[in-house]
Amino acid sequence: MLNTKPVFDVRQVSFEYEGKQTALDHIDLSVHAGESLIILGANGSGKSTLLKLLDGLYFPTGGEIQAFGNPVTEEALRDDEFNFAFRRRVGLIFQDTDVQLFSASVLDEVAFAPLQLGLPRDEVNRRVDSALEALRIEKLRERAPHRLSGGEKRRVALASLLSLNPDVWLLDEPTTGLDPRSQSWLVEFILKQRNEGKTVITATHDLTLAEEIASRICVFSEDHQVVAAGDPQEILEDHDLLHRCNLAHYHAHHLERI
Repeated sequence: MLNTKPVFDVRQVSFEYEGKQTALDHIDLSVHAGESLIILGANGSGKSTLLKLLDGLYFPTGGEIQAFGNPVTEEALRDDEFNFAFRRRVGLIFQDTDVQLFSASVLDEVAFAPLQLGLPRDEVNRRVDSALEALRIEKLRERAPHRLSGGEKRRVALASLLSLNPDVWLLDEPTTGLDPRSQSWLVEFILKQRNEGKTVITATHDLTLAEEIASRICVFSEDHQVVAAGDPQEILEDHDLLHRCNLAHYHAHHLERI
């Protein structure tokens, strides 16, 4: 049974880039512990922006976001204690992993987050070894991340977050650039996090991924608004809704997923 207190509470949140380009328009959304929530929308609908707001990288131009019962604001995150606790519990995997990976080796990349927590070296080593094993990338530990394949980079990014062991995983278009085998592995990984009680919020336009991992779906329109939220099966069978939101189109008398 889901916790009644939201992990995130998004109230009438809007966001504009440079005060001109609307990315989010009065979004209301609550996320509960243990959910695997899909933020479903076409490219440019505001999904990635929402994840960055939830991660405290951006801040709303209107409305309010609360995490674990506390407002997530620029001022709040200037407080070292609050910032440390928040970063310990929430982690984001970017769509473009090249933006995220910066260390000289995979080992250094995966060790970075637990080192920032000030953990003892033995504990850091334990977490690194466990994450590398879980992501099946032990053989890559001395490799430079920028020399890896797209699928390998995705695994390293996930391992770097797994070593932090956050309560909330924010995943931005996680299947981008992955071959079918890697996509299948990723689904298993996400389901494992959900089964372990983690909260997983995934932004995607991939209907197959949504079908496989969602416990609930929130649909964004191209007008940057929430137009539907609820049971995955009901939403994925609402062909008119998917068509209106540019998530599928009608072709030769049947609905085609895109």
